[in-house]
Amino acid sequence: MKKLFGYMKPYAILAFISPLMMIGEVVADLILPYLMSFIVNYGITGIDINDSEKGSHIAASIMKLFHGSDYGSMDIIITFGILMLVVTLVGGFFGVSCAYTAARAAQGFGNDLRRDAFSRVMSLSIEQTDKFTTGSLVTRMTNDITMVMDFMEMLMRMFVRSPMFLIGGTIMLIALNLQFGVILLCSIPVLVIVLAIVLTKAMPLYEIVQKKLDKVNSVVQENVNGARVVKACVKENYEYERFKNANGELKNTNYSVLKLMSVITPVLTVIQNLAVIAIIYIGGLNISIEKNGMDTGTIMAAVTYISQVIMSVMMTTNMFQSISRATASGKRIREIIDTQPVILDGKGKEPGNSDSEIAVEMENVGFKYPETVGRPVLKGINLKIKKGETFAIIGATGCGKTSLVSLIPRFYDVTEGAVYVDGVNVKDYKLSKLRKKIGFVMQKSELFSDTIEGNIKWGKEDASWEEIKDAARAAQASPFIEEFSDGYNTFIAEKGASLSGGQKQRMSIARALVRKPDILILDDSTSALDLATEAKLRASFKTVLDKTTVIMIAQRIASVMEADRIAVIEGDGTIESIGTHEELMQNSETYRDIYASQNKNNMSDEKAGDKNGRE
Repeated sequence: MKKLFGYMKPYAILAFISPLMMIGEVVADLILPYLMSFIVNYGITGIDINDSEKGSHIAASIMKLFHGSDYGSMDIIITFGILMLVVTLVGGFFGVSCAYTAARAAQGFGNDLRRDAFSRVMSLSIEQTDKFTTGSLVTRMTNDITMVMDFMEMLMRMFVRSPMFLIGGTIMLIALNLQFGVILLCSIPVLVIVLAIVLTKAMPLYEIVQKKLDKVNSVVQENVNGARVVKACVKENYEYERFKNANGELKNTNYSVLKLMSVITPVLTVIQNLAVIAIIYIGGLNISIEKNGMDTGTIMAAVTYISQVIMSVMMTTNMFQSISRATASGKRIREIIDTQPVILDGKGKEPGNSDSEIAVEMENVGFKYPETVGRPVLKGINLKIKKGETFAIIGATGCGKTSLVSLIPRFYDVTEGAVYVDGVNVKDYKLSKLRKKIGFVMQKSELFSDTIEGNIKWGKEDASWEEIKDAARAAQASPFIEEFSDGYNTFIAEKGASLSGGQKQRMSIARALVRKPDILILDDSTSALDLATEAKLRASFKTVLDKTTVIMIAQRIASVMEADRIAVIEGDGTIESIGTHEELMQNSETYRDIYASQNKNNMSDEKAGDKNGRE
């Protein structure tokens, strides 16, 4: 929590003013019972205000100030009633000012903390965000930060109000009569013991509550994102049970905490009522004894003060509860903020003005996913991809094709060897500079809740209207876009749920094309397109991307056979062969096997057709 307090520095003035305002409100609340005792004793009961034993020099001075020496009981009631009203208004002003300044400071603190936490999440590598899990990150960014923010607001208000009431109420109570102080001294230790026992058991449970909430959020998010899969596999009941279990665990943990905390209020109420009874009893005994200085107004004030003191203990309990929850949440937030990205900016080295024809080079590259055991995903990768070349990668599922292209924009770093872009090691680039050179279209199309135009402009924020339309045409997306009644202003549902798989892929390609990147990576991003549309797409690349290096991954040989060169990756993560389609058909057994398996049905159909023709 200590590090998080640093986020209060910009709001130090507000954080300083708020406790001062709270002090003013508490002082006003402590004065009210004292003024009320004057009304009861001298205005209602009729005790002489100037009496040497039961009178009050303060009350007499106030009455003399406003009425001189000529006043009656009603004047006393009205005067001190008005004073109570004025004190209430002043206290209300201080209270509102305290609430306003505390809220402003706490909201600013929460905004800055949430901003920095989100910024840190965005800077983390894919492996790090996967380690946290999406559900946990959502909980930490929302619920946990809200807990800490509420604690900060309470810190500026209740951390002043409770001690002030405790100390001020005790002083005022003892000032009325020392016997009342004895009652308080008997009550407080019992309260402290009960609070210590309850909070010691409750504090560890708060962190468990947040972890259970993580699990609930994760289940909800998975089901919302995978709603179609759940329905297609008829897994509604299974997912309902999974959510029911996660939600039940959260409920049971919360229930355990609430059972412990529920003990406090009844105990406080019993102790408060016993203390009030003791005050009334002792006060009544003293009133029955002549010339003891005790009167009805004093007893009423004492009852109010002891109630304030015990309620301040109740507020202290809430403070400790808030501290417990905020400490657990603060620890989880610190885990995000203190996590250092494993993929950092390089020295900012820029490509020189060399005439090198190589856009991407991999030199003896090996790669293994972090915290995994067994053989590496890639090993001994050596290749050079020329500028303006269309370079295709093909191979069996799981052979490392996506892993290989993910090393170019540094989604992951190599474990062996080096990757170069325009002759510069990718680790020497500023990440923003490197990734601006690259357009990456992933296997799974990710679209955002925005218009079609807005989604395409993700590739280039300042793209002109013509650039957007040109990118859509090149991606073969303009035909279906123009069919929408709102055209490019059509709003896309979250994750592109309102579009088909092929439409989402073409939108993703348009988003990459509008950037006009030096290197375009297509990671099996045409798998949902029919062959005719894919052929038109490849034809448009030849005109639109004449100077762009295109690296494409595909499962179908029909998608890559027109590439300038094709790399065949074996199942052990090595490159078996590189060449044109014709060269690989002659030299690569793996490529021929893939070609034969994909064309087997077509060849069987052709033979069947020939046989029927002969018959």
